[in-house]
Amino acid sequence: MKKLWILAALLSAATLSSGQSDLELAEFYYNEGSYAQAKLYLDQIWKKTKTKAVFDMYYATLLAMDDFEAAEKLVKSRMRNRDTRATAYVELGQLYVHFDKEELAREAYDEALNRLEPQRNKVIALANAFINLNELDRASEVYSKAQNLGVQDLDYQLADLEGRRGNYDGMIDASLRLLISKPQYFNNVQNSFNRNLRIQDNPELAEMLRVKLLRAARENPADLSLSEMLVWFFNQSEDFANAFVHAKSLDLRRKESGERLLELAQTAARNDDFATASACYDYIASKGRNNPYFMTARTQALKMRLQPLMDAKPADYDALSKLATEYQQSLNDLGLTPETAVMAQDLAHIRAFFLEQSDDAIALLESVLALSGLNQRIEASCKLALGDILIFQDEIWDASLLFSQVELDFKDDMLGHEAKFRNARISYYTGDFDWAQTQLDALKASTSKLISNDAIDLSLLITDNYALDTIVEPMWLYSQADLLATQHRYDEAEKKLDSIITIWPGHALTDEILMKQAEMAIERGNLDTAKVLLQEIIDLHFDDILADDALFKLGILFEDAEGNLEEAARLYQQLLFDYPGSLHAVEARRRFRAIRGDETTD
Repeated sequence: MKKLWILAALLSAATLSSGQSDLELAEFYYNEGSYAQAKLYLDQIWKKTKTKAVFDMYYATLLAMDDFEAAEKLVKSRMRNRDTRATAYVELGQLYVHFDKEELAREAYDEALNRLEPQRNKVIALANAFINLNELDRASEVYSKAQNLGVQDLDYQLADLEGRRGNYDGMIDASLRLLISKPQYFNNVQNSFNRNLRIQDNPELAEMLRVKLLRAARENPADLSLSEMLVWFFNQSEDFANAFVHAKSLDLRRKESGERLLELAQTAARNDDFATASACYDYIASKGRNNPYFMTARTQALKMRLQPLMDAKPADYDALSKLATEYQQSLNDLGLTPETAVMAQDLAHIRAFFLEQSDDAIALLESVLALSGLNQRIEASCKLALGDILIFQDEIWDASLLFSQVELDFKDDMLGHEAKFRNARISYYTGDFDWAQTQLDALKASTSKLISNDAIDLSLLITDNYALDTIVEPMWLYSQADLLATQHRYDEAEKKLDSIITIWPGHALTDEILMKQAEMAIERGNLDTAKVLLQEIIDLHFDDILADDALFKLGILFEDAEGNLEEAARLYQQLLFDYPGSLHAVEARRRFRAIRGDETTD
């Protein structure tokens, strides 16, 4: 008996080993592309081993051999059971498509749909089977029938499918139903809208989404996720005023501290919507002094009203005077403290540069610098501001002393770079061009793009008009005129510039002189004069370094000051065509597209 048992065991092991070898051989021939040899083994293996792996290899082999009858027989062999899954008919239909038997494929797909059972997992499986074959319309039929059969909770799958089909109307509807029923899917829905709609590039889809979002919000007033989505939508559309309305509502309903309004204010300010940014800060400040963002909000609300007035050319002195009063009232209310130092710095700037109150501005900044506990960076910023005012008052060396202090204290910091640039500019103002150039060379690689660009511009001015010229007096006169213009002593600056043109006609500084005269004309509100001067640079000095600057400035004048969008667009287009490497190219392109009505993100 023991010998018989051992013999039986050996025979069983040999049989198993033989079967294993056949499968390995089949796999070898299949991987080598020797399908006929693989089929010889798979014909036998399939009779004994009906696993998915064997089916897939056998089926692929038959397709590679274009053996339709055997492949059809193989697929149908898995469909003999009365309970055959609907997805099996999708496999059969796929086979018919492979052999260009479209009518049989349609019949198989129809049978798959007929066999659909009202169970969510089976519905999704059948729809996915069609999706994998890119039969998206068939997948849509599956979900439509399933919904008619009462199957629920399919909105996630529907939203994804309709997005694939390009049916954005249906995608949005399914997405919003999903958002209302399952707010935890907020990020998924948001990402889907981003991916499929690209609302910044597709105004029609943006409008469709806006209408549907607002309607859903009205019909579901208690649903906060819809309000969240509206804030996101209006942010994406750069409609920050409407974003503020919904963000404020969310803040109130959720009893928040204003964080979302703070973030919105910063975004609006980056996009030059200072009115909305100011409204956000005003709202945060209205929460009272116990709010953690109160002081920031009070300061920034004023700064947001100041920024557009600073940018306006010519300056609106009445508005600046009224704003200065608001600043003073805020300081009276809050007191002069380290927390209000930035507010005081802004007020000092208004007083010195716009209201002819330099002495009051200096006194205010000196009071700030005398405060104990003042943040070191704010102290350095106030020193820079005070230095600028001292230059304005022609106390240049006192200003240089302040700049040197900041440069020493913040040597490898952006503040130190700003101070170094201001000192380089003082060297330029006073005619020490060699030392100015040395300092500017060190600043060209600054991590601050603004400082780096300013350093490059001033360095080019000196290099082009001083280093290669044996006559230094024109450059010296120009730098003096530049200082006088900085001090708003425009008539004196004009005389200096005119003297250069009179004594040295055709000098290399001519385009710089025209640009400086144009800038002073803009500051004084003489826009017609500025346009003539800028056009002269464009026409007669098109090969000089300021030609693209002139085009850009002239475009800005026509767009912002006169509202002549057609002429502004022409100038921006000319800049992009003639000077594609200009530093103004990105902004000129943005403005050109905005005027033309097809603005996109860069």
